[in-house]
Amino acid sequence: MVQLEQLQKIAGTDYVKIQEPMSAHTTFRIGGPADFFIEVQNEKILVELIRYCRQQEEAFFVLGNGSNLLVADEGYRGVMLSTKRFSKIEFLEKATDEGKTVVRAGSGVKLSTLASQVAAKSLTGFEFASGIPGTLGGAVTMNAGAYGGEIRDVIQNARVLLQDGTILTLSKNELKLSYRHSIIQEQNMIVLEATFAFEPGDQIQIQNKMKELNSRRREKQPLEYGSAGSTFKRPEGYFAGKLIQDAGLQGYRVGDVMVSEKHCGFVVNVGEGTYAQAMAVIKHVQETVWERFGVMLELEVRRICDL
Repeated sequence: MVQLEQLQKIAGTDYVKIQEPMSAHTTFRIGGPADFFIEVQNEKILVELIRYCRQQEEAFFVLGNGSNLLVADEGYRGVMLSTKRFSKIEFLEKATDEGKTVVRAGSGVKLSTLASQVAAKSLTGFEFASGIPGTLGGAVTMNAGAYGGEIRDVIQNARVLLQDGTILTLSKNELKLSYRHSIIQEQNMIVLEATFAFEPGDQIQIQNKMKELNSRRREKQPLEYGSAGSTFKRPEGYFAGKLIQDAGLQGYRVGDVMVSEKHCGFVVNVGEGTYAQAMAVIKHVQETVWERFGVMLELEVRRICDL
């Protein structure tokens, strides 16, 4: 069992909180208190904290923007390690053989921030990410994508922390990026930073494309409510939202959690929703779609619970 005093010694007293509600750190706005919540200042401290947690056989979880998480009402019995401060962005002098500009960014960088800075340099290829609410670490881990673009289209490599504490740089091929999947997930690695390569483009066209995509997102997605983005992965040959709508589940509600009336692929928190309510909605959707169409919807959202 970890000790508060030791966590404070490693991370700094001001950066360690106890019984911190996870509803304040997830875009779903759901989740009970974590035993310990730490704003990690740098890579060295992260490695030391993880080593200490493992020595004490204490559960830990590395958190970015909390945009793809559903945390239990009972909270998290362990140590939440927030990497939001891993937010450095560097435009490197070197260029690739194809004349692309190389950019390195920390795992805590918001995708919207990186997209804005890339666009400001008249670089194209990252417009798709401008409206995705997550941070870079989670985006690389799940090969995040939208509107025809994916992380694997522009990434060169990623520095990751392995289970044994080793830090490696994995190439694009070694990351094994596929639809919402990577070797990072398979082997429980932790992304520290990633390097990308972007082509030069026309800044006005880049900005206009970002505005267009963000306008489409606002029009079609329930951004006014708490959610974890697309709740289900896209089944092969289908669209999750269309299946849910065709099953008559648009607006299906349990308490303050419901299937969005704007986009059925989103389960949203319209008030003081709970984990129990969210799971009731999710399970009903999965069961109904299976009964109607013989398609099992797989969660894209990651659950953190003791069950």
